[in-house]
Amino acid sequence: MAVKIQEVKRESCPEARLIGKKYKDGANWGEWWENNWFATLEKNQSLPFNGDAYVGAVHIVDGMPERWIGMLFPVNTEVPEGFEYVDIEPMDFAVCYLYDKENSGEFYTMDTHNMCLEALKTHNFKRKEDDWCFERYNCPRFTTPDEKGNVILDYAISIESELSVS
Repeated sequence: MAVKIQEVKRESCPEARLIGKKYKDGANWGEWWENNWFATLEKNQSLPFNGDAYVGAVHIVDGMPERWIGMLFPVNTEVPEGFEYVDIEPMDFAVCYLYDKENSGEFYTMDTHNMCLEALKTHNFKRKEDDWCFERYNCPRFTTPDEKGNVILDYAISIESELSVS
C-alpha cells in the first residue's frame, strides 16, 4: 500500500451545515466539475473551521450509506437553489493526514479506511459508529503536489471519546 498516514490529530467541529448534493450510490465528482457547482457554493461564507475545503462525506441512515459532496458552512446558511443540506451536530473527530501520489486511487479504498481505524486505536480514539466520515480536500495540501508528486488528503472519522487506558 502506497498511502501513508503522516499524522493523526483530534479536531472539534462546531455545529455545521453541509450544503451540496446527496447520493444513495457512488458520489459523482465529475458532475461537480462539469457543472461548476463549487463556484456556486463558494459565494457563501464557509465555516472558518473548515476553510474553503471541499468535502466528500458519508454516514449511515436507516442502515444504508448516504454520501454527500459539498462544503461545510455555519448553520442557518441559506441553501442555493438546486442544492440540499444536512445540519451536523458539533462533533469530535480524528483526522488522518494521508500522503500519496496526486491521482492515487488508494486514498479511497476500504484498506485505507481500515488502516485509519487502526491508527485511531493506537491514538486511543474510539470511532463513533455509523456517524460521519469526511474526505477533506484542503487547499493547498491536496491541490499542490510536493516535489515527489504527493499530496495530503485529510480523512476524518467521528470519534466518541478517548479510550480508557488499562
